[in-house]
Amino acid sequence: MPPVEPMLAKLQPDIPIGDGWLYEPKWDGFRAIVYRDGDEVHIGSRDRKPLERYFPEMIAVLKLALPKRCVLDGELVIATPAGVDFDALQMRIHPAESRVRMLSQEIPATYIAFDLLALNSIDLMGQPAHERRTALEKLLPVASTTEVPEPLTVLMTPQTDDAGLGREWFEGLEAWGLDGLIAKQRDSAYSPGKRTMIKIKHKRTADCVVGGYRLSKTKDGIGSLLLGVYDEEGIFHYVGHSSSFKAAERRELLAQLQELRNDASFGDGRTPGGPSRWTGTRDLSWTPIEQVLVCEVSYDHMQGDRFRHAATFIRWRDDKTPQECTFEQLRT
Repeated sequence: MPPVEPMLAKLQPDIPIGDGWLYEPKWDGFRAIVYRDGDEVHIGSRDRKPLERYFPEMIAVLKLALPKRCVLDGELVIATPAGVDFDALQMRIHPAESRVRMLSQEIPATYIAFDLLALNSIDLMGQPAHERRTALEKLLPVASTTEVPEPLTVLMTPQTDDAGLGREWFEGLEAWGLDGLIAKQRDSAYSPGKRTMIKIKHKRTADCVVGGYRLSKTKDGIGSLLLGVYDEEGIFHYVGHSSSFKAAERRELLAQLQELRNDASFGDGRTPGGPSRWTGTRDLSWTPIEQVLVCEVSYDHMQGDRFRHAATFIRWRDDKTPQECTFEQLRT
């Protein structure tokens, strides 16, 4: 019975090699545990919130594809001819039911399963991963690695014990918008809430201009640097933030950046956002500064013209001028 916390993965810079590893593509979607009991289907998010309200088209599809009593772990994705589209997926989380219904017809989802937690009355979570995989293979067809999945389908993610093939997926499937690679031990049990898998994600770097900052919760240091780059017309746009600093660094940075405060910064381009249905009531106030500091950051994925997740600060780039930091480097 729900809720079940999904098993998690810890980030590692490279693909683990050796006996006992299984490799799967890392799909770029919403983590979703599916529970079916007869005519009742529940789709639980990573934080155990119901998703079936936002993906009503998947209920009939899941009933058709799955046994009458089962629990699966997987990912909801929006598949297009060009690959998976995370921006389109986020559009599906909308408060208006009429909008949800329209989008369910215009951009229907696909479910990619990668684990089987229960079948009939049997709890499989304590069984080895390779045995759960064998049971899953009897239920669903495997997704292709040469063709993008069709919408309104329920498929099983590809898996291999060949590290070389895993690396080919890691490199080749990036063109579809896939996020990287997942590695798990073949004899591992399913461990809810624990980081027992390994994830290897695509990492890129960019040079950005610091256009402002937010304070830490304690207000005595930097919470995050607000990053921007210039478009073809020379307009400065916000692209994301970096918050990877130690306590002492946060205080030192605040003292330095306070001397650069001004009122311009992102004034003509896209600015850091305010509260929304994603951010709730968090304090998102920020302080603009002169556009004179350049830093190099690493990031994993772009969402439109912004970093999807927080970027990681690498170093200051005193050798680069702010005007050299353009969108062009983010589109290669």
